[in-house]
Amino acid sequence: MPGPKCLDPFASPRALIGSELRHARERAGLSQRELGDMLHVSATFIGQLEAGSRRIQAGLACRLDETLGTGGFFERNCKAPGKSKYPDHFAEAAEMEAVATTIKAYDPALIPGLLQTAPYARAVCRAYQPTAPEEYVDQLVAARLERAVILAHPTMPLLWAVLDEAALRREVGSAAVMAEALRHIAALARRNRVIVQVLPFTAGAHASLEGSLKLMAFSDAPPVAYRQGFGTGQLEDDPTIVARCELAYDLVAASALAPPDSLALIESVAEDYAHEEHQL
Repeated sequence: MPGPKCLDPFASPRALIGSELRHARERAGLSQRELGDMLHVSATFIGQLEAGSRRIQAGLACRLDETLGTGGFFERNCKAPGKSKYPDHFAEAAEMEAVATTIKAYDPALIPGLLQTAPYARAVCRAYQPTAPEEYVDQLVAARLERAVILAHPTMPLLWAVLDEAALRREVGSAAVMAEALRHIAALARRNRVIVQVLPFTAGAHASLEGSLKLMAFSDAPPVAYRQGFGTGQLEDDPTIVARCELAYDLVAASALAPPDSLALIESVAEDYAHEEHQL
């Protein structure tokens, strides 16, 4: 019988709990698929829990304790990571961004959150919450900008974003806000920190017309897809669904302008906004 594994004291609480789950499963002589079948979840999901890329919810924690005979360990510790600062429908996806090795994102109307500037994010959050106190909007903006700290690393994660031309043309906040937002994206692209494409209006109908799409890949867990709608979001880990989402993203990217042409368009539109602001 394998003994307890040494845990990294600098790892996140979720990574520590995931490591304990892997140890308990192996001690019980179960594969990820076998444990998943017993809990009516996928082997992929079990792998993500063990990798620490997904959180263990309270109900599942109790079932894990019962199935693996862990004496209430998971029930006691499943709340260790603490309450998320993000909306419930997005909390888990935001946390997975922080450990992803590759992120691919498309949004039909907005600049993706990881690429937003503070003024742009504030205008979006205020539009969603027109009567909210300023302090609450400040918290939303801070949480959104905090996600972008992952781009401080020179190479990881790989971020590949397809911007819809609508996101470039829709004036969010003001002309000055848009000029700054697009120049920010262009600067990231010119530093080779992100891959950016623009899906032009001339592309017509495409594979992700119905909404935004985000794909995330990990070094030690299967990939997931995240689809978001009005006030809702769904993480997908079923391999068949993820494969369909990957195909949809690939088709969108194939219909988009090449990165150099996309960068030229982004900078051109930014200049148009800057000129408009100077005319006021």
